Amino acid sequence: MKKAVDLRSDTVTRPTEGMMKAMMSAPTGDDVYGEDPTVNHLEALLAEKFGHEAGLFCPSGTMANQIAINVHTSPGDEVVCHRLSHVYNYEGGGIARNSGASVRLVDAPGGAMPAEVIRQEVNPADSHFARTALICVEDTVNKGGGAVQSLATLDEGAKACSEVGLPFHLDGARAWNALRETGQDWTDYGRQFDSISLCLSKGLGTPVGSVLLGTKSFIEEAHRCRKVMGGGMRQVGILAAAGLYALEHHFDRLEEDHTRAKAIGECLNGHPQVKSVAPVETNIVIATLAEGRTAAEWVADQQERGVLCSAFGPDKVRWVTHLDADDADVAQVVQAIEAWR
Repeated sequence: MKKAVDLRSDTVTRPTEGMMKAMMSAPTGDDVYGEDPTVNHLEALLAEKFGHEAGLFCPSGTMANQIAINVHTSPGDEVVCHRLSHVYNYEGGGIARNSGASVRLVDAPGGAMPAEVIRQEVNPADSHFARTALICVEDTVNKGGGAVQSLATLDEGAKACSEVGLPFHLDGARAWNALRETGQDWTDYGRQFDSISLCLSKGLGTPVGSVLLGTKSFIEEAHRCRKVMGGGMRQVGILAAAGLYALEHHFDRLEEDHTRAKAIGECLNGHPQVKSVAPVETNIVIATLAEGRTAAEWVADQQERGVLCSAFGPDKVRWVTHLDADDADVAQVVQAIEAWR
């Protein structure tokens, strides 16, 4: 029997042999005391590359996002984000639970946060309204099918935030895929935002970890918040080393994931049981099924054929390519899709 090809997410990857060696040989120290040299190196490296003053290594992208929101807001404030955003849909209601903030959801094509949307969603300085405190944007957009944010739109959004005096936070869980696709300079990209969460355990293939970037004063407060949330870690350089290895060895190869995702998308576009496929820009493929077909039955059928994918709604299915899925695996996925009728 063929091995199961797991495309449920790009989080299912295993550390490569080279990454494991780097992890096992990493110098470590107590990170709560700021004494882990490998963590310190990773934080400083990413801060420099993205044009920020400091960084903070966190266990997950969700924690990094929630810390950022907590530092930027006070209880009763309002966070503006897209209706498709991860911070709203997939972080357990953390904005309300962790920060006591409310959420204003906006809608725009591809999960974008255009300048005109930002300007119109800021509440007036009136005690009847929640105080608008933060604008969040996601790149790439998970629920948008891995959509890459327009660099012009991000730049205009950053300027709009500056005009209205609000911080601009990036949930950059898959920013690596966006940067690989556009070729944008990392520093120019990073300077558009007041804070950035960069996940290492998705496209880059590390076992765990995200880095939050911002000013020194912001990161000092974020360090306190991380402790309160239970995210203080000790000899965690073995995990930070995986991130350093991935930055050097796994960024360029993201193009392979994008090419393989497009091959899956092309197969789905011609399938009689598929109504539509979201434009495939990076490593995520989302198909909306024909009327009368359900995501649950598609996922079950594909599992029997040795392919793992995810129901992404009642009639939507998602595939995510990654470094553990090669051309032969994608060929198996295409064969499984073509066999379903």
